[in-house]
Amino acid sequence: MNWLNWLSDFFTDPDHLSGPDSIVHRVSEHLLLSGAALLFAALLAVPLGLLIGYTGRGVTVVTALAGAARALPTLGLVTLAVLLAGVGDTAVLVPLVALAAPPLLVAAVEGVRGTDPDVRDAARGIGLTHPQVLWQVCLPSAAPTLLAGFRTATVQVIATATVAAYVGLGGLGRYVIDGLATRKYAVTVGGALLVVLLAVVAQLFFALLARFALPPGVRAQQRPR
Repeated sequence: MNWLNWLSDFFTDPDHLSGPDSIVHRVSEHLLLSGAALLFAALLAVPLGLLIGYTGRGVTVVTALAGAARALPTLGLVTLAVLLAGVGDTAVLVPLVALAAPPLLVAAVEGVRGTDPDVRDAARGIGLTHPQVLWQVCLPSAAPTLLAGFRTATVQVIATATVAAYVGLGGLGRYVIDGLATRKYAVTVGGALLVVLLAVVAQLFFALLARFALPPGVRAQQRPR
């Protein structure tokens, strides 16, 4: 089959084994760009989501805005960012952060709101302040939901970070865009496969994290749900 020959040509190409166009280099660029977008999105969305979830104020507005943000066209945002800020990392980070922030925000809100009210009242009854209740009681309870939000955001960002190639940046999108532009379909197929594999690895990472990194009490609490 043609696609098997294309993959063989792609992975055995000397240019893809070493140098600036190597697979290792492109994957590293893709991960750095995706990681930066997720970091900025988390810094913006998670604290705000925890606060809104704890106070219960603005939940409806957050849900509506998150739904609207998910419908924003990423390529259109990239084009607008290029016109406003010029070609550079900002042109890609802005739409990627806008893509990653809504699921993180909603996950933080819903995770905190899902905390048992009796547990919160008991924590207040033994003298914990509101910040202490949020960080010591609500946040551990919200951890599984937060991890699910991070998993969703990570997969979306990894898949969408290929748009960086449209403005001349690196990452796995270089293979896809350059392959289409030069009609080297082996490069396009290989690049697309690497994006899929990277997304699958991210899914497995968060699945393992949820299984082994969460406290036993939190994992036990999630099983009946």
